[in-house]
Parts: sequence; structure tokens; C-alpha cells
Amino acid sequence: MMPRRWGAVKAAADESGPAPFEDDTAPVRGYRPQPMSGFRDFDDDDELGRTKLTLQADALGDAGARRGRLTVLIGAEVGRLFPLEQAETVIGRSANATITLDDDSVSRMHCTVVRVGPDYMVEDRGSSNGTYLNGERVERARLKDGDKIRVGETTVLRFGFGDGLDDQFARQLYDAALRDSLTGAFNKRYLLDTLAKEVRFAARHRTNLVLIMFDLDHFKRVNDTYGHLAGDQVLAHLGRLALGVLRTEDVFARYGGEEFGIVARSISLEQGGHLAERLRSRVESSLFPIGGDQHLRVTLSLGVCLWRPEFVEATQLIAAADEALYAAKRGGRNRFVLYGA
Repeated sequence: MMPRRWGAVKAAADESGPAPFEDDTAPVRGYRPQPMSGFRDFDDDDELGRTKLTLQADALGDAGARRGRLTVLIGAEVGRLFPLEQAETVIGRSANATITLDDDSVSRMHCTVVRVGPDYMVEDRGSSNGTYLNGERVERARLKDGDKIRVGETTVLRFGFGDGLDDQFARQLYDAALRDSLTGAFNKRYLLDTLAKEVRFAARHRTNLVLIMFDLDHFKRVNDTYGHLAGDQVLAHLGRLALGVLRTEDVFARYGGEEFGIVARSISLEQGGHLAERLRSRVESSLFPIGGDQHLRVTLSLGVCLWRPEFVEATQLIAAADEALYAAKRGGRNRFVLYGA
């Protein structure tokens, strides 16, 4: 089904390409290292030693306390860390589980990890496909550092001990592997994984799911005229603008080059159009710095698609949203199109 334009958008893309603007914004503030609070110089070596130990303990707080955590080794979200902060941590497919796994072979409430003093136990909760510890099916077993827990048929978690600093470092590594450093958006891998999960969720619960695909109009002209460094600055500023108009639960990702996607759960097609228009309007009214006193105005074309039961695969939803995106470009750019509306 061919998409139709939804609502006329008065502003049209400037076919002559972007042009520099006067610098009427405040200069970007540079970063200046600040002195670390809480530290001072001492003449007395003993006092210095005692004070440094006290300050380090205060800075760490309970970060130095070792505690259990689970890391996904095999399955969706490989590398994700789950600190075991509660006395009982329920693992399952249900949204009500403490740790929710996107795996149809995992029961809704599959198993529980229980903290007993300094120890941790794993207990199966009558799951359909069983809970396995280092390859052996178990009903209840004590966990040791490095143990592998298989839940369902495909998801494997590693149990281990670590402190708060270990957890922070692991989260930073995981986040760096999933985000585009230039724009702050998630990367294509994360978009595809998330969209596949959300399509399965929408199909199972018959809930709304909207995908918005968009890219910058005439972006090649920016690179050709002002250079790729200027193009990178435009993309970085676009990322900040997009993150500023989205909900916390929306997923913003870079699909490739200057094309991006937004995954928005539980909104209608019309609401998806309103979100697309907010982003389009914000970008159109913004000045994009490209270095020195130069700024550009750029515009977006967007395609909005609501998940349908016939979209069995995430790639079908992407293709439909892309079709609407290119209809917006054919219609004059600087506008959005709703797929099938």
C-alpha cells in the first residue's frame, strides 16, 4: 500500500542547499578541569596517610562491598549486567520479573536467585524448560563465582562477584558497545535487536508500536560544501535535539549514515505523527554550528509506521517506515508521511 502525505507542511526544503548564518548564539563553553573536592595538602605524613584512607572510603561508599551479579553470556542483550541488589531476584519473561529476558523458551517466572547471608542460591520456580547450572538441571543449588546458569533453551547467564566500581565499569563497556559515540544514539545492532523484541511483544499482547525513520535532507551537500568535520558536527547536534524531544522509554538509534530510527511503544499512528512533527519543527527552527562563526539550517524528512499483524519480522516494519520516508522526500522534503494513512 502506497503511503499518503499526512497534513501539509508549509516549510519546504531549500533546493539550493544549506547556507551559513551569522553567529548569534553564545560561544560554546569549554571544559576546564576542576580540583577534586575533599583533598588537601598535609605536612604530616601520618596524618596524610590516615586522611587519604578515610577520604577514599568515603568516596567509594558501599561501592567497595562485593556482591553478586549476573551477566548475559548468550541471548538477547549479550554483555548486560544485572546486579543482585535484592534479597530475592526473580528471572523470567514477564515484565513483572526482576530481570526480564526476551526469550520465548523462558517461563514467565522462571527461577529465583536468593541471597542467604554472603551466599547466593538459585531456585527453579517450576519452569517449563528447566534451570541448568553448569550443564546440569537443578531445583536448588548454591552459586559459586563463575557459574553458568542456563534458563530456557538459549539464554545463559554468568554469576559472579564484584563491587560497585566493577559494576560501573561493566555498564560503561556495555553502553559503549551499543551507542554511537558521535550522536549519543544507540547503534544499528541495538535498534534491530530492540525492534525484533518489540515486534514480538506487540504481536503477543496486541499493543501499539510505532517506528519513525528519518534522515537529513541534502546532507551530502553539507559534506561536499563544508567538509566531513562540519557534517559530523551537524549529526552530533541533531542527536542532542532528538534526545531532547523523546520520552525516556523511546529508543533513538542511528541506522546508518544520516538515517535514524525511533522506536516508540504504546502510541497510536496519529501520536507518532505528532512526535515526528515535533522533531521536524525543532530541527527546522534550530541553528546547527559547524565551527567558527558559521551555522547552518537543515531539515528532516520522516516516515512513520504503526506495527501491523502482517509485519511478522522487524525488517518488514523498517521497510514500511522507509517507504513512508521516501514518500516524504518525493513530496518535497521537510515533512513527514504516515504509512497507509
